[in-house]
Amino acid sequence: MQIILLERIEKLGTIGDEVTVKDGYARNFLLPGKKALRANAANRKVFEANRAHIEANNAARRSDAQAESGNVEGREVILIRASSNSGQLYGSVSVRDIVDALVEQGAKVNKAMVVLERPIKTIGVSSVKVTLHPEVVVNVKVNVARSPDEAELQSKGVDVMSAMFDGEQGGFTEDYDPNAEPGEIPADLLDEEEAPTEA
Repeated sequence: MQIILLERIEKLGTIGDEVTVKDGYARNFLLPGKKALRANAANRKVFEANRAHIEANNAARRSDAQAESGNVEGREVILIRASSNSGQLYGSVSVRDIVDALVEQGAKVNKAMVVLERPIKTIGVSSVKVTLHPEVVVNVKVNVARSPDEAELQSKGVDVMSAMFDGEQGGFTEDYDPNAEPGEIPADLLDEEEAPTEA
C-alpha cells in the first residue's frame, strides 16, 4: 500500500515521504495511529494544504521531547526479582515494569515509548531504548537483581553471577587410582578392622 508519512518512522522515512508498506502494517498501525495517510490524489492535496501545520506540530513535539530527554537519559531503574541460582528469572521483566519504575522516578513516559527488543529474563544490567519522539531516542539502564545489595554491586560494574561462580569451591572429589578395580574401595579408606589380613 502506498502511504504518505505524517511523522518520521524509523527505517521508512520522514514527513511527506511517499512509501510502500505491507497492507497489514498500514491498516493496523500507521493509519489508526495517524502516522500516515493513504497516498491518493485527495490525500496529497490535504497533506500539501496542511504541510506547514503538520511540520510545526512535529517541531513543537520534538522540542518538548528534547526538554524531557534530559530527565530520562541515562537513568537507572532497579528491579528486584526472584531468580534461580543460574540467574534465570522466574518470569521476565516487561515494558510495564520499566515504565512504572521510570514514572515513579518522575519521568513522563508511557508503554508505547519503551522499546524492549527482547524480554529481559536474566539478572544483570541491560540498556533499553526510550523513544520520546520519532526523532528523540534516549537510553536507560535496567538493573535486574535479587536484592538491593546485588543491584548496588551491578551498578558498580560487578558481574554478580560470574563472581558467585568464581568464588565457589569445587565440590567433593575423590582421589583417582588408575590401578584400582571397578568397585574396589581404596585401601586408605578402609578401617583397620575391614582391612584384609595377609594369610
